Amino acid sequence: MTPILSVKDLTIQFGSRAVIQRLNFTVDPGDNVAIIGPNGSGKTVLLRALLNLLPHEGVIQWSPNAKLGYVPQKIAADRHLPLHANDLLAAKARLLKLPARAVRAVADRVGLSPELLETSIGILSGGEFQKALIAFALLGDPNVLLFDEPTASLDELAEGHIYELLRDLQRERHLTVLLVSHDLSVVYQFANKVLCLSKGKPCFGPPTEILTPETLEAVYSGPVKFYEHHHGQ
Repeated sequence: MTPILSVKDLTIQFGSRAVIQRLNFTVDPGDNVAIIGPNGSGKTVLLRALLNLLPHEGVIQWSPNAKLGYVPQKIAADRHLPLHANDLLAAKARLLKLPARAVRAVADRVGLSPELLETSIGILSGGEFQKALIAFALLGDPNVLLFDEPTASLDELAEGHIYELLRDLQRERHLTVLLVSHDLSVVYQFANKVLCLSKGKPCFGPPTEILTPETLEAVYSGPVKFYEHHHGQ
């Protein structure tokens, strides 16, 4: 199988500080890769480099058929502005020269009603706003989705719904997913590969090999507890 992403000797520096050093990993089509690590280990920086938004050394090679969608942890737009969710989606649709029905299709798929589409983004709940960002990423039919902590500001119920949505979308659309997450229990059941970033040596492999007490203690510089629970299969 030809990888959809190959990363070789990736190094990212800010001034004299190397955030990521000589990182190597490959992602196959259909993989669900969870990116974990302590704060400051370079998780968001890695996603931004994969999107070609940051200068870097080394090689980031996407396959020619890779179409990327990105769901940021937050957006810079002031949520007090009189912007509706539909405004964000319609603006991207115009940029991609997509018909209005494309906006309705992605909104329906993520569970955004017509009423929510016409609601100011400042009034949307965290889960509703996250769905709007996912719908935004889905416009243009990407086959790769990059998520930066999609449930960071959500309560447990909303978090479960978002992860179920991501899992369903991946199955329906045969997506490749790269997901930054702090929830190790979700990572354990959601991902088939885990990329662990740390100040020491990064590690990459299946959850059963990476999410061990020994590895996690080395990565997080102390004991880490997590529980295997299931948001529904």
